[in-house]
Amino acid sequence: MEIVMIRHFRTPGNGEKRYIGRTDEPLAEIPGLELIIRERQHSCQDVEQVIASPMKRCIQTAAHIFPGKTPVLCEKLKECNFGLFEGKNYDELKADPAYLKWLDSRGTLPFPEGEDHELFKKRCVEGFCENVDRLLTENVKKAAMVVHGGTIMAVLSGIDEQNREFYHWQPENGGGYRVILDEEAWRRGSRVSGEIEKL
Repeated sequence: MEIVMIRHFRTPGNGEKRYIGRTDEPLAEIPGLELIIRERQHSCQDVEQVIASPMKRCIQTAAHIFPGKTPVLCEKLKECNFGLFEGKNYDELKADPAYLKWLDSRGTLPFPEGEDHELFKKRCVEGFCENVDRLLTENVKKAAMVVHGGTIMAVLSGIDEQNREFYHWQPENGGGYRVILDEEAWRRGSRVSGEIEKL
């Protein structure tokens, strides 16, 4: 089975390097979007089913790349809740002691009034695995997941058989990865990836 994981296109907050997690931003108008859409459509030929985070930016991206396909929405694939950092960027946070402490931890501390990093990763991996299990029962051979950067990083760091770390998998807006899963191994309970390649 092939799963194409795509990060949504850019939002206004992404363009300003803000922490955009639970803020339900629509996509920004960006030059060259049509070319990016065509490139993604080329890499996503023959996708049988689309799964998406229920956030506007993911639903809109899915509609651009897969017109005519209604995505299956999955709450567990939402972006992290950034708590008190939500909607802010580095310049606005750089004097905040809580932010500096979080940076010193390399992002391993829970976000103040937000989500714990390990629980976020666990949630995303659960959402991915539940969808893969369902796709297997439906005999789907190629699917796409239109989600968030953090979601992709959480899932791939959680299933990567080489155990590469979370930030290794950081995709740009509109970028992502192709994951090839061994169906028989997955059915036997193996929850590790086969081949992963960058789009």
